[in-house]
Amino acid sequence: MELLLLLTVLLFAHAVAYLAWAAAVRRRQSRCYLLDYVCYKPSDDRKVTTEMAGALIERNPRLGLSEYRFLLRVIVGSGIGEETYSPRNIVDSREDAPTHQDAVEEMDAFIDDAITELFGKSGGLIKPRDVDVLVVNVSMFSPAPSIASRIVRRYGMREDVAAYNLSGMGCSAGLVSLDLARNALRTRRNATALVVSTESIAPNWYPGTDKSMMLGNMLFRCGGSAVLLTNDPALRGRAKMELRCLVRSNIAANDDAHACALQREDADGRVGISLSKALPKAAVRAFTVNLRTLAPRILPVTELARFAAGLMLRKLSSSSRKHGGKSEGPKINFKSGVEHFCLHPGGTAVIEAVKRSLGLDDGDVEPARMTLHRWGNTSASSLWYVLSYMEAKGRLRRGDRVLMVTFGSGFKCNSCMWEVKGDMADKGAWADCVDDYPPANTANPYMDKFGWLNDVEGDTVML
Repeated sequence: MELLLLLTVLLFAHAVAYLAWAAAVRRRQSRCYLLDYVCYKPSDDRKVTTEMAGALIERNPRLGLSEYRFLLRVIVGSGIGEETYSPRNIVDSREDAPTHQDAVEEMDAFIDDAITELFGKSGGLIKPRDVDVLVVNVSMFSPAPSIASRIVRRYGMREDVAAYNLSGMGCSAGLVSLDLARNALRTRRNATALVVSTESIAPNWYPGTDKSMMLGNMLFRCGGSAVLLTNDPALRGRAKMELRCLVRSNIAANDDAHACALQREDADGRVGISLSKALPKAAVRAFTVNLRTLAPRILPVTELARFAAGLMLRKLSSSSRKHGGKSEGPKINFKSGVEHFCLHPGGTAVIEAVKRSLGLDDGDVEPARMTLHRWGNTSASSLWYVLSYMEAKGRLRRGDRVLMVTFGSGFKCNSCMWEVKGDMADKGAWADCVDDYPPANTANPYMDKFGWLNDVEGDTVML
């Protein structure tokens, strides 16, 4: 009897020890570390200067004075400068007749530059055949074989690499891919993931006259990012940041939100991306939904308690309502849980809307504004250019928390928070220009050069 009791106790102790060990292993595997990242910088001969933009618009015979004035108004207020990049076919005046090869060459130029640089930065620590998970997102180009397969072939990755290729996810795909990579790492021990984000601009220039579809031509530019992640505890000391939480929100069940950023044909059968007036409203709604889950995960208990107490006091206080006045409700101080805000530079209106919603100041949104000015909206990779700006400026310190927020068609709002773990002093794609930012004046020269359009009478004009 005593022997049986002893065996039972030993088995129970062994089971408890095993469960504790298994839980510890799961916790280690659930960690997601950022080892390094690279933002793509195209060649200087692809820059979109004021003169190039004017010639590009003039080449379109369908445009008249009304469209010229509309485009001038959009680009002047866009916050975009003269250092952004376009694909080669647009530089070569072939935007009206893009080929499949144009899109492939645009992807190859990015892949050969950014991914090669990323592996080179690891100093041989991470090689292509060390990659266990590959996640690629390109919203507007989905060839067969996929871009993911193209990368596996280009770099000779292992036969068992888990490759995923996402399309149609829009500007929010960067964090969708991050979430997919994190979940894939959780099923593997001591694994490495490569996340690749870019956009295909070459075959997607809109040549028509629908103003809602002309907006994309003014905002989107070439760019891309390559990111290395791991859950290997042995590499924790080499990591730049650790992912603390990630929240995804999708309000596509709402018809207006679903259609506010939509690829469609115009009245003449020309395909483009339509950005409707409902987009800002959809962004605010998606952001609100996201914050409901995000705020409790990133804010200290004291701030949540202060906000809850303020709401309760406001409900209990009826004096302002009795006199017909309106009292302003309490606001959450997001700076109590976050030091840096990495916001999607989708446009000046998007940046300003998030700034107001989070109660931020100009310094908080400077990285997003400067990224928009220097690179334009590079879609899913934009967040990494914003992060790179912060790093190039030397603002990220060990222990700092960085909140990423992005929006995309669907309509989606995704967010995540990182904690800085290691040295972040790489100037990256900003190396040759970060000292010039922020400039004294971010106004672009389009109004100076083309403002005379507003004084022209009649329906025809030559640029």
